[in-house]
Amino acid sequence: MRPRDAELHERLTNGLISFSRDNYELRGIADEASFAVLLEQILESIHRIQYIGVIEGRNISPNRSNPASNLFDPERAAMLMKAGGQTEEACWLLFLSVYFGKNPRGGWRYAREVYGRLGAQPHWTWDQISCQPNIFREWIGANHHVLRRADVPGGFGNHRKYESLGRTGEAIESYVNWVMPHGSHQALVQSAIARLGTNDPRLLFDYFYRSIRASVISFGRTAAFDFLTMLGKLDLAPIEPGSTYMGGATGPLQGARLLFANDRSANLSRRVLDARLVELGAHLDIGMQPIEDALCNWQKNPRDFVRFRG
Repeated sequence: MRPRDAELHERLTNGLISFSRDNYELRGIADEASFAVLLEQILESIHRIQYIGVIEGRNISPNRSNPASNLFDPERAAMLMKAGGQTEEACWLLFLSVYFGKNPRGGWRYAREVYGRLGAQPHWTWDQISCQPNIFREWIGANHHVLRRADVPGGFGNHRKYESLGRTGEAIESYVNWVMPHGSHQALVQSAIARLGTNDPRLLFDYFYRSIRASVISFGRTAAFDFLTMLGKLDLAPIEPGSTYMGGATGPLQGARLLFANDRSANLSRRVLDARLVELGAHLDIGMQPIEDALCNWQKNPRDFVRFRG
């Protein structure tokens, strides 16, 4: 274990112990194995968030933004676009990365082939999609059978495994209609700041979370949370979550009930659990995203550490 990780490990260990003693009892990690696994999941979540900064600091291959290459990666492509000043394209690529997700077998194929227009020109860049979402809707309606072909691994990512290509045209058109009344993603952010009268990152996150869920078809709680946190991590919007947004959650809800009551069916409301988790995040000084992510993964195997990838 690296010295920095050893220090963080010790700080989180002491923090969990003192929170359970002084704030709310953490009954789900009373045994040594569950405590160790939750701690490891929190560390893993922190590392995943920090890794974004690590990647941004490296030389990223141009092929990461080339949909004709199997190296295409919409998250790294977004970093390249941001570095080149193309923030609108960066936001669009992040949306595609979350909307389709990374399939365990097929990787980024859905995002790559949609962005690359199945090899045709022009690609479905933000300039193209934002001015003719109706044409995109027609295109994907005519080509979703090609995307679904069985001879090549593909599909949505784990967080999107219940999604359907049949709704993709409508969903992406609704995303464009969410952004474009303001003219751009950056103008959307400035409009929100003006409307709220503040640039508080947590209040802005909450505003966008509620707005995107009400506006973008098939973008539920997890997709909205993942997309907005990615925008924040890449400094494409000055936002960060101020809670775990327990409403509509499944994995984090199960994890929170297990953590506080050692019972997945405990009679603890989402509001109560979210408030307690906000306290826990502040007590550990790690923010809400690692808490949300760690609880979701921990509850799947509370006494056996398993590394998960979205």
